Amino acid sequence: MSAPRPDEVPLEISPPEAAAILAAPTEPWLLLDCRTPEEHATARIEGAMLLPMQEIAARVGELEAWRGRTIVVHCHHGVRSLRVTQWLRERGFASATSLRGGINAWSAEVDPTVPVY
Repeated sequence: MSAPRPDEVPLEISPPEAAAILAAPTEPWLLLDCRTPEEHATARIEGAMLLPMQEIAARVGELEAWRGRTIVVHCHHGVRSLRVTQWLRERGFASATSLRGGINAWSAEVDPTVPVY
């Protein structure tokens, strides 16, 4: 399987689009939470891997198995996740995409059981 070209994967996707990707049983994906451990303890999307933005450069090797696969990055409102997504793409993770509006939008548009903070 060849990695998709960066122009084939949108830089940002909406919460409903992300939910559809994450629900697809045939495509391997990673939901990457780039918030702090404290934020993750307050509210989280089930199945997300916590990798705080401040640690991503030192721990990027942990993502190597996901190169060429879908990585949906999220934060609180979508600003940090967009920066992490761009950083990952610069390092060859062409299928990285940011959750527009972050976990806050996820709670409003997909899963209201996720606390808003």
